[in-house]
Amino acid sequence: MTYCLGMRTDEGLVGIADTLITSGNELTRSKKLTCITHGTGSLFVLTSGLRSVSDKTITYFTEHLTRLNEPCDRMFKVVNIFSQMIRQVAAEDKPFLRESGLLFNTHCLIGGQLEADATHALYLVYPEGNWVEVSEETPYQIIGAPGYGKPILDRTFSSSDSLAFAVKVGCLSFDSTRISAADVDFPMDVVLYRKNSFQMIQHRFFQEDLRDISIWWDDVLRKGIKELPDEWIDGLLTKLNCKCGQ
Repeated sequence: MTYCLGMRTDEGLVGIADTLITSGNELTRSKKLTCITHGTGSLFVLTSGLRSVSDKTITYFTEHLTRLNEPCDRMFKVVNIFSQMIRQVAAEDKPFLRESGLLFNTHCLIGGQLEADATHALYLVYPEGNWVEVSEETPYQIIGAPGYGKPILDRTFSSSDSLAFAVKVGCLSFDSTRISAADVDFPMDVVLYRKNSFQMIQHRFFQEDLRDISIWWDDVLRKGIKELPDEWIDGLLTKLNCKCGQ
């Protein structure tokens, strides 16, 4: 499984990805984040799904970009090229994967800003090669294991939040997933893009880097539950006891 999170704010973009590929008897880790400079702009790609499909698509994609006579000037054009590469890999590999009982599965998040883009953009690309743009109304997307880290984002995150806030809540979302999903783990790669900067900033964090934050988050959650009004819970327990006694 994978946890990749893309977040869009008015100030820019945040991408977060775990690095665990396989778990159990054998642990394998590898990057699921790729940053690319293209023309005067830049973009990042987060990948989830069958590793061989993702790696082959990224290889075809980066090679195709280097062979263009002119760099793309809009993000949607780059995303269309990426979609073409997914379909090419599907045509080549899907029949053989099917014979082995494997699904052709890759989901990708692509974010960035190119020369003619008025602002930054974030896209979710499906295995079929079709895509949707992440909007202000739903300013984030998770690929991989969405269930555990989604609640905190739904409750707290909006497109008007600062990049700093997005990084904070994104890290807590990752930590919530890591705690509950055995196949999501550190190291965690983070990429930050500030609007109109045309540069990606990326850094890898290890478990010890965020240990204090994880402990703090546990304590805050426990304290918050303990501080729930007694009148509310007493009333609830009274109703439950009445039903149990019927």
